[in-house]
Amino acid sequence: MPSLDLERTASGPIVQAFSGTGFRVDGIVYPRGLKLTPLAATGWTAPAIADLVGGDLADLADISPVPEFLILGTGATLRRPARTIIAAVEGRGIGLEIMDSRAAARAWGVLRGEGRWVAAALLPLDQP
Repeated sequence: MPSLDLERTASGPIVQAFSGTGFRVDGIVYPRGLKLTPLAATGWTAPAIADLVGGDLADLADISPVPEFLILGTGATLRRPARTIIAAVEGRGIGLEIMDSRAAARAWGVLRGEGRWVAAALLPLDQP
């Protein structure tokens, strides 16, 4: 599992490593997808990006306070979700940053290190 050497400067979960099938956060391995808020990491049986619906991300938009934006990691490569996903997130007044899951994990660490209030949903690297 490749390691991310990030210094802990903010509270909350930090992605330490990732592999084709999952992520390690604070010593716990999440074998499939991962959802992150400033307060918690939870495992997620992520659907394929083509099957993602707005409801799949609703719990991340419901945190309080509302996140500045949501980071969506789309697996090994950057893939655009359906326009309805983008509209569902942005319709709640939350920005959506879409990137591959490696970049999303790194961005999460940097943004949390800055104390930013963001949320993330990361699909595994081997996700179709």
